[in-house]
Amino acid sequence: MVDAVVSVFLDNLLKALSEESRVLVEFRDQFEKLQSELISMQSFLKDADRLKRKKQVLRSIMVHLRELIFEAEDILADCQLQLGDNDPFSTGWFMCIYPKKLPFQYQTGKRLKEINEKIIEIKKDIVTYLGPSILNQPDQNDLFPRWSSPVYDHTQVVGLEGDKRKIKDWVFNADDGILGIGVVGMGGLGKTTIAHEVYNDREVEAHFERRMWVSVSQTFTEEQIMRSMLRNLGDASLGDDRGELLRKINQYLIGKRYLIVMDDVWSEDVAWWQRILEGLPKGNGSTVIITSRNEKVVRKMGVKEDKIHRPTCLSESHSWLLFRKIAFAASGGECIPELENIGKEIVVKCKGLPLAIKVVGGMMLCKPHRYFDWKRISDHFRNELAEDDSESGLRATLQLSYDELPSYLKSCFLCFSIFPEDCVIGKDQLVRWWIGEGFVPSRGGRSTTEAGEDCFSGLTNRCLIEVVDKTYNGTIYNCTIHDMVRDLVLKVAEDDAFYNENGSSCRHLGIKNDLGPKHLIANQKLRALLSTNKTAEVNKVASSMAKKVHESRYLRVLDVSRSIFEASLSGTLNQIGSLQHLTYLSLSNTHPLIQLPPSLEKISHLQILDVSYCQNLKMLPSYVVTFKKLKVLDVSHCGSLEFLPKGLGRLSNLEVLLGFRPARSSKLEGCRIGELRNLTKLRTLGLQVTRADEIGDNEVNALINLQELQYLSMSCFDNHGSDLITKVDKLFPPQQLHELCLKFYPGRMSPMWLNPISLPFLKFLSISSGDIAEMNRRFWGDDNTVWKIEALMLESLSNLAVEWSKLQQVTPSLRVVNVSWCPELGSFPVDDFGFRGGVWKEEEHKN
Repeated sequence: MVDAVVSVFLDNLLKALSEESRVLVEFRDQFEKLQSELISMQSFLKDADRLKRKKQVLRSIMVHLRELIFEAEDILADCQLQLGDNDPFSTGWFMCIYPKKLPFQYQTGKRLKEINEKIIEIKKDIVTYLGPSILNQPDQNDLFPRWSSPVYDHTQVVGLEGDKRKIKDWVFNADDGILGIGVVGMGGLGKTTIAHEVYNDREVEAHFERRMWVSVSQTFTEEQIMRSMLRNLGDASLGDDRGELLRKINQYLIGKRYLIVMDDVWSEDVAWWQRILEGLPKGNGSTVIITSRNEKVVRKMGVKEDKIHRPTCLSESHSWLLFRKIAFAASGGECIPELENIGKEIVVKCKGLPLAIKVVGGMMLCKPHRYFDWKRISDHFRNELAEDDSESGLRATLQLSYDELPSYLKSCFLCFSIFPEDCVIGKDQLVRWWIGEGFVPSRGGRSTTEAGEDCFSGLTNRCLIEVVDKTYNGTIYNCTIHDMVRDLVLKVAEDDAFYNENGSSCRHLGIKNDLGPKHLIANQKLRALLSTNKTAEVNKVASSMAKKVHESRYLRVLDVSRSIFEASLSGTLNQIGSLQHLTYLSLSNTHPLIQLPPSLEKISHLQILDVSYCQNLKMLPSYVVTFKKLKVLDVSHCGSLEFLPKGLGRLSNLEVLLGFRPARSSKLEGCRIGELRNLTKLRTLGLQVTRADEIGDNEVNALINLQELQYLSMSCFDNHGSDLITKVDKLFPPQQLHELCLKFYPGRMSPMWLNPISLPFLKFLSISSGDIAEMNRRFWGDDNTVWKIEALMLESLSNLAVEWSKLQQVTPSLRVVNVSWCPELGSFPVDDFGFRGGVWKEEEHKN
């Protein structure tokens, strides 16, 4: 990943040099020389990962180069701190009478000169070993993604209909005992996909009264398994012992027909399962489905021979169909004629393994659809996939997909290495990490958060990320990675000192309960420390460990979310101000957090601050409004927080603001909604209004001129008084709004501004809870004006009466409708829309 390290450094250096400030005046020549040398090597470096596997001499050269670049990046960051624009003593005659920074300047200049000399030597060594032409290769990777949003529908499945039907037949013909079904085969064959298809089937869902999905993986405890089962049943159960957990499971399931999926079981020691099985109620035709690579495992878990399903590889026609659906997703799966033969050559090398086909298809989706580019990939396949063994071929396929990633995506991809197996990972955590560490390229005039989301889409389109959860409109917000993809990520991360599982000599660590001061002492060059616990689990952080964090002086990213600390966080993190390079801080869902540490004020480079779900946090300190570089401020779900500090409108770089509660007129020290007018770069806004005096008569236009605003969530939860309806009715959003989420609206009629003339570009609309009984007449537009809405969600609107036929007339672009708990709707094509409801998709109802 040396190309990724160089790419990040050059991007940061370019920004620093272009600012034309005093920051680099003393070292501009050295930095520009370094920039020139690295740019001349970039085309070679993009192929270095592949070359160093075949030429061992390159491995040590690349390690040396990587460490030099990291050191240069730290020097650049130190320069920006030591010689910042606000320092009057950084240049000119002031240095003569205020010489405190002369030693820093001398040492920095000397070290930069040494780094430049060493990089020139490395360049000579590369030419010596590989020839001069190696540095003049054409650049094969696009700088920017072909697609900036998800293109491929990850819910599509090809060639597994027979597998699904076979297992469903077994399920529906189960006797009164507990039926055991095994799905066995090598990694990447589609075992989990088959189990998912059965688990989520509507007939199967209706057949069982309770369903539980448990990802077992290689490392687990019996308690974790049972807690996962209980979470599926709606019970958090954190503190119970094994006996109590099993008793609770039994109580939930007794007298019920249930389905349990134990996915990806590895260990042949199944004593844990025998104990759980003994505690499960018998009868009623319940079923357990077990997926594993090892047939011995499913047999030991009680599955009989005639109920073991062994999936086969996809047929040639199904392989080509799956590949087409992904590689040509942008054109509906229609292949370009000139690429058909070479495409089929590539597919044959995948040997019918669904994972290999998906990853290769995703790689080709993101390549230009030109014969030359596809021929180059095909030639690499011929070289890399020479082995007959399918599993080795799959590993080589995954490696090739990594090699072909653009440089900026390699760093993003390696971030998955710190998360435990089968961990569900939030998109926001990933994107904010990438922004905080500078992995997101900032060119092209795109906002930073938008560019970060593009990086996420780049990995999903390449099928390197597996989708876990999506919103009603298809936006992915939780993901995971396949265990074979994770094997690759771990290998590359360890080779490049990004992360290793023993926690030593790496620049990135995940917070686990066994993480102690020794791990931080062993990683003085630590760049990122993040919470990586699984769903519903919490970290327990010792004070001794927390206090050691302050010694990691080059730390950029600190995420201690979902953690319990031994002592007050304000005291534990009282030296956080020493982390001068910190750009991303998450204290989300931490306990006990009552106030932010005072020393946080010293961190001038902070770009992301997340204190969401901190229920005891009563106020944000006034110094927050001095964080001029802040791009993301998340204070959502902070129940005790009454308002944000006055002066928030000075944060002119803010792109995401979540949980904003305007101060009431009596709270003079609080931020009024009118200050939002100054946040002209805002793309995402989460707004909560509960009282009429939170919106002044002269503030009803606070949102309408926010020209960059794409997403608006407006909640009136716990509202007081009918006067609020009048104020909200006048609070017009900007015309170019892309997505609107309206919650707990207290009016009987929808807001006046919710109409296709006021919101002509709205694509996604969600209305949930509240008292709306009918839509304002303007909602229905006129003969010349209709909505451009593509996805609609209506939830928990017990009074809303709308006819489906009338809605269709004004929403001709509608492709997805998600409805639940709306009993008064008329003729909606969704089963059970008055209760649990469901989803209507246009594509499924086309003639």
